[in-house]
Amino acid sequence: MASFWRAYQRLLGRHPWKVQILTAGTLVGAGDVISQQAVERRGLAGHSAQRTMKMMTIGFCFVGPVIGGWYQVLDRLVPGRTKAAALQKMLLDQGGFAPCFLASFLALAGALNGLSVEENWSKIREVYRDALITNYYIWPAVQVANFYFIPLNYRLAVVQCVAIVWNAYLSWKANQL
Repeated sequence: MASFWRAYQRLLGRHPWKVQILTAGTLVGAGDVISQQAVERRGLAGHSAQRTMKMMTIGFCFVGPVIGGWYQVLDRLVPGRTKAAALQKMLLDQGGFAPCFLASFLALAGALNGLSVEENWSKIREVYRDALITNYYIWPAVQVANFYFIPLNYRLAVVQCVAIVWNAYLSWKANQL
């Protein structure tokens, strides 16, 4: 495990953007597998590999680039890793970014699931509020710790490790058809 971590750190040092995106996509996919197997109890025969691939695509093409870019912007807006800076970053993240990101995530998942614009909008209205409230139970404390203790290049990976459970929840919410 230690050699895996050292290799990951080396790759992250050489190719931070690529590694962060690959990490996000992989862990969003892991969240979907957990959702299908532990939450929905589909079993291997009922597992939808296509759904897992869709969720991984969202991770690679949306979650990784958007959150990785957001953390860079956030560090420019509020420099430093003091307690006050971490709290300010969390407030910006949870007050501004998270609501928009969540709505976009749900819209993208709906589109990839083949929902019409009307069906997608209805789905978002149905699950958004509950998902946002659940977000506020989990993420503020995680983000304060993330912004205070974790260097910028590692933040997306740390958040995505915590987010495996969150991704399982979002996958379940987004794929309840």
